[in-house]
Amino acid sequence: MLLKQFLTAATGPLARQQPSLGSLRLGLEIGSLFQFLPWGVYLESIRIEGMAAEWIRPKNAPAGRVLLYLHGGGYVLGSLNTHRSLVGTLAQRCNLHALAVDYRKAPDYPFPAALDDARLAYRWLLEQGYQPHNIIVAGDSAGGGLALALLIALRDEKLPLPAAAVCLSPWTDLVLPTALIRRVAHEELQLLEALTIRGWGGQYAAEVPLTHPLVSPTQADLRNLPPLLIQVSDAEVLCDEVLGFAGKASRAGVPVTLQTFEGLVHWWHLFWRLVPEARLALDQVAVFTNGIWAAQAEAARLVREARRSKTAAARLRAHS
Repeated sequence: MLLKQFLTAATGPLARQQPSLGSLRLGLEIGSLFQFLPWGVYLESIRIEGMAAEWIRPKNAPAGRVLLYLHGGGYVLGSLNTHRSLVGTLAQRCNLHALAVDYRKAPDYPFPAALDDARLAYRWLLEQGYQPHNIIVAGDSAGGGLALALLIALRDEKLPLPAAAVCLSPWTDLVLPTALIRRVAHEELQLLEALTIRGWGGQYAAEVPLTHPLVSPTQADLRNLPPLLIQVSDAEVLCDEVLGFAGKASRAGVPVTLQTFEGLVHWWHLFWRLVPEARLALDQVAVFTNGIWAAQAEAARLVREARRSKTAAARLRAHS
């Protein structure tokens, strides 16, 4: 409710002033000055072939597993700074080292720049010795859509896929079809119009159609993707779109864990310090990631047992 009140209060001035993209970016960066990493989480700034990135390392997290995080912001906003606190608490709750990357933004760098940068980060992790089954890709909003596009691109290129993906209110359809804009999400709808967000997808897509499957993952063939965790609130403008994507992925045979929350606005995960439901959601991400590792361990155990049984049978035949 507090977030909705904030949106209502901010919408009027934004609609009147029509802030530039540069002003919006500056405002987010200023706001990020008051976001801090959780206690016991450490930061290491790096560059990956010129791209700014950072390791976010919870104390005592195992070294062999990693969360590759792609921040949200409509492909035009957001940075390492704006999402550092969220990535920090998510890494801590999941007990994973996280690699966050500052992928290039539209309109200066349209599609496929962001996807190329996400692919670069994933390949870099492989070059550092991380195994695909020890990598989970995650993102919020546009970052969630970008995580899905990365999975689709890797699959189509026949590259090894990560263990899973975590999508927090993912933006899966940049067309923003009117039929899917939920009028019940009144506060968000007003903000969409005030910030002319409908144009952001076009700035990212540039010369390719908004329906391109690597721009709008909901348009893609979703077969043979790894397990997905998708979280969304029923009060978000794009809730129906996310539910539609989850249904399509499930029908394509993808293991989908869909978690819906009530009455929360878009980007609610970012406000985890203030919103109890956000903390609950992030704890459920940790449950999902732990389940991925547990399933891998069980599969490995079954393989070992099968091998032992095969060896024992071979020895029995040899002595008979």
